[in-house]
Amino acid sequence: LSKMNKDAQMRATINQKLIETGERERLKELLRAKLIECGWKDQLKAHCKDVIKEKGLEHVTVDDLVAEITPKGRALVPDSVKKELLQRIRTFLAQHASL
Repeated sequence: LSKMNKDAQMRATINQKLIETGERERLKELLRAKLIECGWKDQLKAHCKDVIKEKGLEHVTVDDLVAEITPKGRALVPDSVKKELLQRIRTFLAQHASL
């Protein structure tokens, strides 16, 4: 239990530092741009339309749609985008090693 608590505490500390420095917003903007650039956004939009056609507009709630497309959305993020973000976070952590 204490290792889980330490991990959660470390994640919270890192997240706080990312927010304080503005790096979290920069990473979100980078991710947004990369996902548009690689066609991820368009693929997900098309999937949403398919789900709505299949179930019928009047039978789909926003929550249903989110539940339906989230796994596919995560799976469609290219490895190159994940690796780039991870590298940016590692670089950030190396520069803020006092965490």
